[in-house]
Amino acid sequence: MSLIIAGERSGVGKTTVTLTLLASLCRRSQHVQSFKVGPDYIDPMFHEHVTGRACRNLDPILTSPSYVQQCFARHSQGVKYALVEGVMGLFDGVTPLLPLQRVNDYASTAHIARLLNLPVVLVIDCSRLSGSVAAIAHGYSSFDPRIKIAGVIFNRVGSDRHLQLLKDALAPLKLPILGVLHRQDNITIPDRHLGLVPTAELPQLNALIDRLADLGDLCFDWERLLPLLQVSGETPPLVPPLTKGRGWGRVRIAVARDRAFNFYYQDNLDLLQQLGAELVFWSPLEDDGLPEGIQGMYFGGGFPEVFAQQLAENTKTKAAIKTAILAGMPTIAECGGLMYLCEQIVDFAGKSWSMVGVLPTTAVMSGRLTLGYRRAVVLEDSLLVSAGTTVYGHEFHRSYLMSNFEQPLFQTYRFDTEESTGYEGWGTNSPYLNLHASYIHMHWGTCTEIPERFVKRCLELPVHR
Repeated sequence: MSLIIAGERSGVGKTTVTLTLLASLCRRSQHVQSFKVGPDYIDPMFHEHVTGRACRNLDPILTSPSYVQQCFARHSQGVKYALVEGVMGLFDGVTPLLPLQRVNDYASTAHIARLLNLPVVLVIDCSRLSGSVAAIAHGYSSFDPRIKIAGVIFNRVGSDRHLQLLKDALAPLKLPILGVLHRQDNITIPDRHLGLVPTAELPQLNALIDRLADLGDLCFDWERLLPLLQVSGETPPLVPPLTKGRGWGRVRIAVARDRAFNFYYQDNLDLLQQLGAELVFWSPLEDDGLPEGIQGMYFGGGFPEVFAQQLAENTKTKAAIKTAILAGMPTIAECGGLMYLCEQIVDFAGKSWSMVGVLPTTAVMSGRLTLGYRRAVVLEDSLLVSAGTTVYGHEFHRSYLMSNFEQPLFQTYRFDTEESTGYEGWGTNSPYLNLHASYIHMHWGTCTEIPERFVKRCLELPVHR
């Protein structure tokens, strides 16, 4: 068994409640596995910081419903407790186009609850209501009879009198109150233009987690929660490990991971390792040049705009990256990685900073948010994908490119309609033959040919010294 922490809408405190539960659970056991519904990168960083285990994303759009089930089964093995943090409101999803299954709340927290047959704990923001809490709880409990609401957690409760009003209103529903967080208990995690500030930028994070654990010890009904959170002893079916890469040989891939670049799906990194890759983590911010002996590079998303000055001043590393890419080194650059490979980044203040300069364009920060799942049709053969195929990904950024490549990688569409979202991506023509640079984040769990192509191409080229 496990639990899904869901909200009645966005902003009710799901992440704070989840981190409080995880912090308190980890005092009881070192064997706690967390999961996150949806494509988010930052919330899982906080989960991992608390549990010491990589949080796994459960997203049937980026992968598939069966992959979600298999991922949960695999990573729940060998742990005592498991916990899933939902996304947005409980039933907030999309209606996909065929041939995918037509479910009105596809990829919602409710959809994941049905796929995994897990009960839901509903977090309710009580800051502006009292008796109406019963109507909210009743509506969510009865809307879909396939969803089992195990109880509620009241967040942002104002006083003892306020709590009593909430309890009296909920009593006729006989729905357990599994936790109460008071308004003064509401611990705020700093945020900025793409959500929470990542863990690597919060020097006081350990003290914050300790405070959450102290709070969690007191504010939850652990007698009821622990049996629900405890993973059963049954052995679930597992996804067989990827074995196609055996015998290919060892390849060293430099993975940029620091405060500027830290958006990676752990499953993608696992797939590279299963294919024989040795991942060499390094910092374009701090390191003086590229790691030795590498045959490929992977630049994930992140916040290069926040650290643009430091990246710009590391001229030796920028030159080494440009030389390697122009010499044909296979390179993946996603979102923030793409921005770093441009000639310049223009930050929110309008100041320009010189970047690697492989892509003849400038990334400009903007107040406009580009957000959503994408269905991307591949236009040209490239490092990772073949022309004519369709892949699914996610965009989440507040920048745009001043000019696009004349022969883009993708024509993109919204996931749930035929509405085109334009052309996107760099990397099809020389000298970009071994470069895949795109704003679109992809999860490779059901597209293992992507890491296979990357590793094979890395093995075909000389080692960088």
